[in-house]
Amino acid sequence: MNELLPLLAIETSDNICGACVYYNDLKYFSSKIILDHAHSEKLFEVIESVIHQAKIVKSDLKLIAVSSGPGSFTGLRIGMSAAKGLAQSLSIPIVQVPTFEALSLELSEFLPEKTLFSIANKVGRDEMYFAKFQIMGNNYIFKQELKIVPTNSEHLFCDRELIFGNALVHKIDSELNLQKRSAPNPEYVAKWAAKCGLGKAISDVDFIEPNYLKDFIVKEKKNDS
Repeated sequence: MNELLPLLAIETSDNICGACVYYNDLKYFSSKIILDHAHSEKLFEVIESVIHQAKIVKSDLKLIAVSSGPGSFTGLRIGMSAAKGLAQSLSIPIVQVPTFEALSLELSEFLPEKTLFSIANKVGRDEMYFAKFQIMGNNYIFKQELKIVPTNSEHLFCDRELIFGNALVHKIDSELNLQKRSAPNPEYVAKWAAKCGLGKAISDVDFIEPNYLKDFIVKEKKNDS
């Protein structure tokens, strides 16, 4: 067994609040709640649930994998704070998992070879996170790297291309439920970490931050009085 397994994966980048204790592709324990704005209240409940399912204690964990963005500023901060707190208390490292790549890894198990697809998630009213991928040999490759683009960037999409995410719901075929997905399930955060991230584990976790792509700006509430 790899010395960095079992690992605990955390997903909070969008509406999924999930966690997974992962040993390998055949042995893992995953739990999630799909509910907007529930991460701060439910994340540790979900983590405790998967640890109980796995019949281990926290000190058995060797690594924390956390979905690092892009995504919801608040969700990412909650997930990263939880990951850092656990890593520090257990003296174990963290792997930052690119959210779009974990979702692409998940999609690669369901989509046919050579399928071209994009992921487009909202940043705000006028912008979206965007990246384009292609399925190649039960995996994915980048066709266009992750960036922020205007929501009216119709030229980025090919005819009959699959589009996943929450930014362009008018382009999504309601019959293909996968297309409504804007975040990976927690087991695919774990699988990406085990497949691609074990060599990228970071022990000095104090200064790890999510990949927001865009500066987080706190808007002041106007006082009308």
